[in-house]
Amino acid sequence: MTRIRPTFRRLVASTAAAGMLVLAACSAPTTPDSPAGGATLVVATSDEPDALNPVLNFGVDGAALIFDGLVARDGDNRLVPGLATALPTVSPDGRTVTAKLRDGVQFHDGTTLSAADVAFTYQAVLDPKVDSTLRSDLDMVESVTAPDAATVVFRLRYPYAPFLQRLTLGIVPSKLLSGQDINTTGFNRKPIGTGPYKVESWTPGDRLVLTANERYFGGRPANNRVVVAFVADDNVRAQRMRAGEFDAAELPPKLASGFDADTTYRVQRVPTADYRGVMLPMGNPVLADPAVRRALNLAVDRAAMVSGILGGAGEPAFGPVPPTSEFADPSTVGTPTADATAAGALLDAAGWRPGSGGVRAKDGRPARFTLMYPATDTLRKDLALAVTADAKKIGIEVTPAGLTWDAIDPRMKSDALLMGYGTPYDPDFVSYKLFSSQFAGQGYFNPGSYRSEVTDRALQQGRDQIDPALRKVAYAQFQKQLAADVPWLFLTYLRHTYVLKSSVQGATPRVEAHEHGVANSIWWNIDTWTRS
Repeated sequence: MTRIRPTFRRLVASTAAAGMLVLAACSAPTTPDSPAGGATLVVATSDEPDALNPVLNFGVDGAALIFDGLVARDGDNRLVPGLATALPTVSPDGRTVTAKLRDGVQFHDGTTLSAADVAFTYQAVLDPKVDSTLRSDLDMVESVTAPDAATVVFRLRYPYAPFLQRLTLGIVPSKLLSGQDINTTGFNRKPIGTGPYKVESWTPGDRLVLTANERYFGGRPANNRVVVAFVADDNVRAQRMRAGEFDAAELPPKLASGFDADTTYRVQRVPTADYRGVMLPMGNPVLADPAVRRALNLAVDRAAMVSGILGGAGEPAFGPVPPTSEFADPSTVGTPTADATAAGALLDAAGWRPGSGGVRAKDGRPARFTLMYPATDTLRKDLALAVTADAKKIGIEVTPAGLTWDAIDPRMKSDALLMGYGTPYDPDFVSYKLFSSQFAGQGYFNPGSYRSEVTDRALQQGRDQIDPALRKVAYAQFQKQLAADVPWLFLTYLRHTYVLKSSVQGATPRVEAHEHGVANSIWWNIDTWTRS
């Protein structure tokens, strides 16, 4: 249920909860309700953004609480008008997209939104001097212009089927950022947007405090304040939820299940396109052998991971396109249980013979590698340990290593990594950067330096084609090639598990992406939440 205009379903940015209330450093999680209307809500998440600027990748898929895009997504992830009066129109040749803006929308500082702000936002993303990871997402944009104060025109270099879905990007005020170094401006920590909440304060490593925007064009939020607590450690987050500090928190499935029997809380298990898998670097001399990668793919017991580690809150994964997508290719779905016999036969045929201590070897090289995972992520740790055990059954020795991200970064070209990605919106999102050769070795874009001409061609055709049927053909080829090459061991799709106090009203789950910290979590519509 929304409190705003029927044409605009608010996807309020995930308010990942910080620790406590503004007024209570470590004690009470909430402040008294204000007679002006609404409570303070406290939510907790593990992921803290680097910046609160959409140009620098904050809340780019919408629901960013502080900002609005030209379009938004409703409870079914369908596009609806946001700052635009209606969904933008696309020319017959697919290369011109025109949006008309709502009248009278104001930024938090009282200035009026105009088409110049929209043009500036997208131009900033495309500016090579700006460190925006979104630039490659918008490489089809040739120009963005504002012929008048209420009209924005995008001219594309080539037709790009999912372009309207890129228009969820939050709009920033050009007057505040023009002439600034966007990479370092103070705006990144204390931004001004048009969204239902204003930034009151951000204490890095602790909390983000948001207050209701009284002038919000979609209607004043039902609550006064949202505190987003950043708690990286899963166990600590669960303990603090149990202590009553949070109104809602995301927890790993095992920890969340501990709240099932307590009527003070309710557990929401939300369907997602969020997968976990092992990135297998081509620079590792053992994993560079496709026989090893294919054997591992047969050896992992996905069904056991779902039932045991996830407590049933997920599904086996065999590729980056979720089964719920119209682009999913069912022919690439394998057997969820392990087939150690077939895996062993593959290794035997490739010359990996059983050796000392049960570890296979080939040409004097033992079949062993390190599997990294972020040390504070208990779910990835459990999955890493499961992969380690399954690999041992076929004579491959895996050493799990829980590390900080700073320690992980320089090792990704040679050591495997338990990673997470996924989006319910379009297969071009994420996969183009993650598996295209042009991004090989660029940080977390294709960190394992996977290269395939077939994959590159399929990904390019998928984004170039407007015809859905031709796009399905392209993405089917993409999925088949990944299944043959095995640059990743896809393990599971998750159900994001949240614990909410039973007194919280208004939470409306929708299919979630991997990126869902402050934005796009179960609190995507937190501006409608109340507490009974």
